[in-house]
Amino acid sequence: MRRGFILLVMWVLAVNSAGAADLVSLEVDYKDGRYSMESVIWVDAGVDATYEVFSDWDLSTQFSTAIVEARDLDPDEQGRPGFYIRNKGCVLFFCKSLVREGYVETQDDYLLQAYADPEKSDFRFCEESWEFVEQDGGTRVRYMLNFEPDFWVPPGIGPYMIKRKLSSDGGDAIGRIEEIAQEYAASRVAIGE
Repeated sequence: MRRGFILLVMWVLAVNSAGAADLVSLEVDYKDGRYSMESVIWVDAGVDATYEVFSDWDLSTQFSTAIVEARDLDPDEQGRPGFYIRNKGCVLFFCKSLVREGYVETQDDYLLQAYADPEKSDFRFCEESWEFVEQDGGTRVRYMLNFEPDFWVPPGIGPYMIKRKLSSDGGDAIGRIEEIAQEYAASRVAIGE
């Protein structure tokens, strides 16, 4: 009975406060075979909860439709947490399943950095970072992605379509990220943390 009440409270809080997420800025660039993306989002959820959502790779499939499989991996020999992500998507007639596997570095000041291992990934180079800052009662997240694919990209239209796909996939996930962070925060309140 108590568990059902907690779930109901979490659902009501999520429904009543959802929808405030905002894509503040988004830039995608391509130069010399490398792609870069920088985005800033704002979500109506606390910085602790938002940070927890992004640092739990298992949750990735819940907020990004491009991610079909994701999980936390055991730490590597240097003690760094590992991650595995498999994306699947199509750009025009070109469909591909892409794997990124590597390690994560975290810092106390709400900074996550992920590095893909080229030997276990479909990328020659791939680095991501997320910076979390409390702002206006919510959280501003600055995301940076730099990568060089280790697969054939159709010349001419390929870079344009990949840039477009990165833009649309990122924009679609913002509301779901906010909802998950709000649910996480509500569950912490419900259990007295």
